[in-house]
Amino acid sequence: MSFPIVRHRRLRQSANIRSLVRETVLTVDDFIQPIFVTYGTGVKKEIPSMPGVYHFSLDTLKDEVKEIAELGIKAVLLFGIPETKDAVGSSGFAEDGIVQEATRVIKSLYPDLLVVADTCLCEFTDHGHCGMVHTFERDGHVCGDVLNDESLELLARTAVSQARAGADIIAPSNMMDGFVQAIRHALDENGFSHIPIMSYSVKYASAFYGPFREAADSAPQFGDRKTYQMDPANVREALREAESDVLEGADMLMVKPSLAFMDVIRLLRDQFDLPLVAYNVSGEYSMVKAAAMQGWINERAIVTEMLLGMKRAGADMIITYYSKDMARWLREV
Repeated sequence: MSFPIVRHRRLRQSANIRSLVRETVLTVDDFIQPIFVTYGTGVKKEIPSMPGVYHFSLDTLKDEVKEIAELGIKAVLLFGIPETKDAVGSSGFAEDGIVQEATRVIKSLYPDLLVVADTCLCEFTDHGHCGMVHTFERDGHVCGDVLNDESLELLARTAVSQARAGADIIAPSNMMDGFVQAIRHALDENGFSHIPIMSYSVKYASAFYGPFREAADSAPQFGDRKTYQMDPANVREALREAESDVLEGADMLMVKPSLAFMDVIRLLRDQFDLPLVAYNVSGEYSMVKAAAMQGWINERAIVTEMLLGMKRAGADMIITYYSKDMARWLREV
């Protein structure tokens, strides 16, 4: 064979060499653990479509947070399931709302654990949409329009109430036009100019959300969310969405879901210099978990490879239901 011959395998021949030249590394600091909180006492109820993920009442939440903190995970993302729902999602911005109360519990126990508050209305509205709606009948069917500008005031009120309860980061996921600007203005006006916004900038109308909608009891009662969440076929639109959020004052950008949208993660990484979040969503989790429970895959290897892919694509942080498992696995390395 003529010279020169390039022997790429030289840098793969042992575990130590592979470790030395590894380009992308996962650490416990990369992960944000989602938590579903609800009312009641003694509640730790497994979500059927998400094995290993639970609803927690405020009393059982304490043990969950203790485990998360002891594993070295730095942040949690809170979702709330309220006692009552109405047309405007008033329990979402109530001072004694479930997310607000859970935030107070967590911060009283672990002040340094970051609480990221999901800021949306879909879990709190009786119609399951992410904002106010105008409903009407057409050919005997209930239809509705999600009202963009009218929803912004309610979303801003929700963000302020979450910040007042002690949330460290506000994470608006509603995909209303102008939502970052409305929330930034409200936070600043109420003395929370120091609170960053982690914007769900690029949120697709995805089939991967199915298990979450069971977990959060947030499925739309009519229609779907395609008029405000993005078409999965579009990528240039993602740039427009992200650019709007940057101009409106977002501190962090997010792509959701992640597994089928790594090209979008890379696109945002190349175009913007803000911290970038990938959301490893419920459907992605449940598919892997189901296959692992059947013994068809090596769960640890698959999850590690999947999350490495998200980070390699450009994510600085990963919201994943596998945060606790990954924290344990990394300790074993």
